[in-house]
Amino acid sequence: MNSNSSTGAAFITTGTLTGAGISSAVGGIGLAGSFGAVGIGTTTFMAAGSLAGAAVYGAVKGITEGDAASVVAIAVGAFGGVGCASFVGSIGFVAPKVGLAFGIGTVPMAGIGAMVGLAAYGISKLLDESQFMETPMQVFERMEAKVLDREYYSAALMELLDEDIEQKFVALAVEEELENLKAKLNIDAVAQVLTNPVKVKSSPSIQTETLSLTNQISRRWQCIKTIKAHRGQVNALAIHPNGKTFISGSDDREVRLWDITNGKWLYTFSGQAAAVLAVAISPDGKQIISGSVDRTISSWQLESKQFHRTFFYLNSPYSHNSFVNGLAYSDDGKIIASASTDHTIRLWKSQTGQVKQNLTGHSEAVLAVVISPDGRVLASAGQDKTVRVWNLPTGKQQWIFTEHTDTVHALAITSNGQTLISGSADTNIKVWNLTTGKLDQTLIGHSAAVLSVAIHPNGEMLASASQDGVIKVWNLYRGEVMETLTGFSPLAFSPDGKVLICSGVSGTIKIWRALQQDGLPLTGEWWEILGVEPNATFEDVKQAYRRLARLYHPDINNSANAKAVIQAVNHAYQVFQEQFKSS
Repeated sequence: MNSNSSTGAAFITTGTLTGAGISSAVGGIGLAGSFGAVGIGTTTFMAAGSLAGAAVYGAVKGITEGDAASVVAIAVGAFGGVGCASFVGSIGFVAPKVGLAFGIGTVPMAGIGAMVGLAAYGISKLLDESQFMETPMQVFERMEAKVLDREYYSAALMELLDEDIEQKFVALAVEEELENLKAKLNIDAVAQVLTNPVKVKSSPSIQTETLSLTNQISRRWQCIKTIKAHRGQVNALAIHPNGKTFISGSDDREVRLWDITNGKWLYTFSGQAAAVLAVAISPDGKQIISGSVDRTISSWQLESKQFHRTFFYLNSPYSHNSFVNGLAYSDDGKIIASASTDHTIRLWKSQTGQVKQNLTGHSEAVLAVVISPDGRVLASAGQDKTVRVWNLPTGKQQWIFTEHTDTVHALAITSNGQTLISGSADTNIKVWNLTTGKLDQTLIGHSAAVLSVAIHPNGEMLASASQDGVIKVWNLYRGEVMETLTGFSPLAFSPDGKVLICSGVSGTIKIWRALQQDGLPLTGEWWEILGVEPNATFEDVKQAYRRLARLYHPDINNSANAKAVIQAVNHAYQVFQEQFKSS
């Protein structure tokens, strides 16, 4: 191919990439007119970009060579555009995502037709120079195949990163998310995958990196849903004892109730005058409470959705003298503990709202509080870098742990009541023996402040969230990281341990579902094998199937059980499809 044909190919390639960029930035676009409305996808935009590139090349060749054929091509195209406008009638572009809508009249249609004519001229010149015996239609078909191939690899990359692009970039939080993507996968490798898919597909180095990333993200936990939950940052989460619903508290001053299976919003509890910093659900599942920047604790009856009361401290119109940062129920549901920036922990009678006891000892803000399952131990932590363990019946301090070197943000106690976990801004997680008061181990792995910790119901697994958007899942006994996920504080495990929820960016909540350690069970109901809920939507099931097929296909997974797993996955999906068709 000579230099001229290389230049022509460059024009077309640039146009194609520009079309893809516009589609990505603008989002969903439609063409509306008297004929109705149709959507315009990424492929169409890329093809239009290719056409524009060919037209520019045609213009350059026509001008430099003074070829009258280029003028004829423009005139024929313009005439065709006018004819199309008169036949179709009024027409317009709409882009709801960016609030764009404008009409296209006869003159713009003539211009579009002229561009098409000029593009045809440019392609004909490119064919003459390339010495390839292809018709313009064959060239367009070849271009379309490349466009589709590129779109496929773009979609594949997003799947490998386990992100839903529409939800991931919600509220235009693009810059922050790009930084996270760069941390996961070298940005140059991403660009190479997008711009040269055929070459990358056969590249061992890129393939190895991509597969290891896939296994890392999808080995034990799979993000099944990301929901736009609040208008502000999500500060608190609590899962109902039945594992079917959960509540969230946010900077938008609302507490919301959600279906944990499908992420559906069920109800909004309003009443706090400022940002909600803490939430909790009673052990019997009948009452919820929230703590706020407005210095109050509020409660609602969950079944009736009725406001219950505000907890007042003695004759004060507030629950605390400053922010309420943490809340916890005793296992019998009779006592509520609250932690505040006013340096105190207060114990309340849950049914009457009366203060039972005031615990003092911290010299700065108390940020976290937790009660052991047997109701005998309360632990608190805060800005003074200490973790304090209290005898709950007497209100006396048993131990003060001072090993952390920075603010302690998070606490959790295992279900057997023997182990206390603390997470700190010093990036460390410490494991304490509540029987001896000794430090058992320090978990080192985060590179930013640890803001939340949650213990799996089996007592063997720990999840921790740090300020940089990294969640680590640990084997508590071995002190090793089992898996690294993406997400922010707060986080919580469901009672059965099959679901982990956490905060995302810009008011979102991510719902993760556990997979078996070696992938998925080879027997069971179709939804168990695919790792979804029985009532999952068709799109959710399809997405789960595609991810698993990509992960376990023998062509890319050489593990011993990959073939058996993919057979089970295929069979499960077939059963689902048959049931879906018959329903």
